[in-house]
Amino acid sequence: MARILIVEDEADIALGLVDDLTREGYQVETAATGPEGLKRARGEAWELILLDVMLPGMDGFDVCRELRRARVRTPVIMLTARAHDAEKVMGLELGADDYVTKPFNPRELRARVKAMLRRLDDGSPGVYCFGSVEVDFDRAEVRCGGTPIDLTALEFRLLRVLIERRGRVLSRAQLIEVAWEPATHVSDRVVDTHILHLRQKIEREPSRPQYLHGVRGIGYRFDG
Repeated sequence: MARILIVEDEADIALGLVDDLTREGYQVETAATGPEGLKRARGEAWELILLDVMLPGMDGFDVCRELRRARVRTPVIMLTARAHDAEKVMGLELGADDYVTKPFNPRELRARVKAMLRRLDDGSPGVYCFGSVEVDFDRAEVRCGGTPIDLTALEFRLLRVLIERRGRVLSRAQLIEVAWEPATHVSDRVVDTHILHLRQKIEREPSRPQYLHGVRGIGYRFDG
């Protein structure tokens, strides 16, 4: 189930979007200000962000700019009542992936959301490289300088989800949900232990990680 964050201060529009997208099977949550939207977009894992331009506290352009500066790669569809081409170009140049002008046709927006999420599904790289490490998703193999690295199946699942959501902080609970079997009881300490083992295998200096970072009080983030 794809998680979608709607950053929109007009309550009726936000509610309409939540109802519409929830009926499509998505998990939808909202934020009503620019700062709140930025905090949630940076601190949680999302598959898509619908971002209004005119927001209290910080406008959508600034939110998008700060997300990309923070290396958050979550796709962004900007929503705005402004129809000027220059402003559309500005949003795209700041890192937005698409632009919808209000008032929008709900069917068109649903189609754009589906198309964006389909691109994510189709766009997973067969091989991903960082530093001297090469991750082959299709073969479930990891190599460092051409030499195979012996990862457990659990370690590989952890690495995969961290890479696929690189730039985003994933909580321990989110990692447990995607990497462990359903209904398995796993403590935070167990997650930390597996992350430690993973660092020892992929980092040049595990005590000073370059790629797999811990975020105090939240979880872990992959930068690569």
